[in-house]
Amino acid sequence: MYYPLMLKVKGEPCLVVGGGSVALQKARALRRSGAQVTAVSPSFSPAFRRLPVRRVKRPFRKADVSGRVLVIAATDSPRVNGAVSAACRRRGIPVNVVDVPELCSFIVPSILRRGPVVIAVSTGGQSPPLAKALRRRLEAVLPRSLGKLARRLGAARRNILRALPPSLARTRLLKGLVRGLKLEKSRSS
Repeated sequence: MYYPLMLKVKGEPCLVVGGGSVALQKARALRRSGAQVTAVSPSFSPAFRRLPVRRVKRPFRKADVSGRVLVIAATDSPRVNGAVSAACRRRGIPVNVVDVPELCSFIVPSILRRGPVVIAVSTGGQSPPLAKALRRRLEAVLPRSLGKLARRLGAARRNILRALPPSLARTRLLKGLVRGLKLEKSRSS
């Protein structure tokens, strides 16, 4: 069983071990979340040059995980992946070893982003393709404008919180902000 949460990594030091296409995908996702990413690998795919991450071109060392808030191992070496996992676990650092759940302290769900709205779909590591299929289904149903709606509702919520003291009326008003909203794409979209 996994405990779902959203981890704030903006400005935080994160590590990706690996230099191939999967490591690149993970580094991109961390950068989109604002993380300060370092990637360690003996070699990097050319696409890594276009990504604003610190690249360290050498084999992984246990000390590489020091000071990181999150580590992802994305190599094709079971030995390296195991070493990354062990180094993180000794230091209490959350670690994900791509496609090796028994070496992970967390898994990465399939993610749908619409501005500040983030929907994570997980099967608890049982079937990542199912999670991806469910995410794609949600993408087809939910409008692209959902992010704009969330920002408008956020502004309204902040105004209500400033204007009214805690009360049942305030709670009802806040809940009423979303009552009756149509959250599916229109047929013309």
